[in-house]
Amino acid sequence: MSTARRILAQLRHDPRTVAMLLLLPSLLMVLLRFVFNSEQAFSRAAPALLGVFPFIIMFMIASITTLRERTSGTLERLMTMPISKLGLIGGYAMAFGIVAVAQVAVATLVSVWWLDLDITGPLWILLVIAVLDALLGMALGLFVSAFARTEFQAMQFMPVFVMPQILLCGVFVPRDEMAGLLNWLSDVMPLSYAVQALTHVTRSADFTGSLARDLVVIGGSALLALVLGAATLRRRTP
Repeated sequence: MSTARRILAQLRHDPRTVAMLLLLPSLLMVLLRFVFNSEQAFSRAAPALLGVFPFIIMFMIASITTLRERTSGTLERLMTMPISKLGLIGGYAMAFGIVAVAQVAVATLVSVWWLDLDITGPLWILLVIAVLDALLGMALGLFVSAFARTEFQAMQFMPVFVMPQILLCGVFVPRDEMAGLLNWLSDVMPLSYAVQALTHVTRSADFTGSLARDLVVIGGSALLALVLGAATLRRRTP
């Protein structure tokens, strides 16, 4: 809890970062609405991107913030305290998780009530899926930060961990229309299940077994990334 409070206090004193975290996904959704200039086309594309945008932003923020904590020596001081690595990572996850909930709530409400995003399923399920997606991006960001020495290196992990998932998650081409190898790769990437779940909620009000499986995969992948992040956590960057 102390780690989470410290991170939130730092964010509170950085209004530009807070504004970017809370408003950027919503601004991108507004831009998307004007790009399509059609409510029907927007409702087809927006659900998937409602998960993709927070995923990308939380990945960047979590990886850079954790790297700065390590290079500045803050993480080394924290690890001298009687707290486990998993507890420390859990503190970061709690702080960024609160930000993710606020971020996704704003973007979803703007999309549904202002931009007229048409959804068939319950709004709360859409919110849950989008939040899990943002938490997944955050967890992956915490994990990859252990392998970077500079912020530039942290950003270099985006083409490895983020871009393939965006290309293969079904945003541009339906997954069942991809070549065999690409379809198999998309099946092992958690973002694919997030996009699939978001698309399902916008088209159906039924809570099916497939939707439940998608939620388990997204949540399980985020939890696994957090555990791996704790296992690879280092005191400082050489």
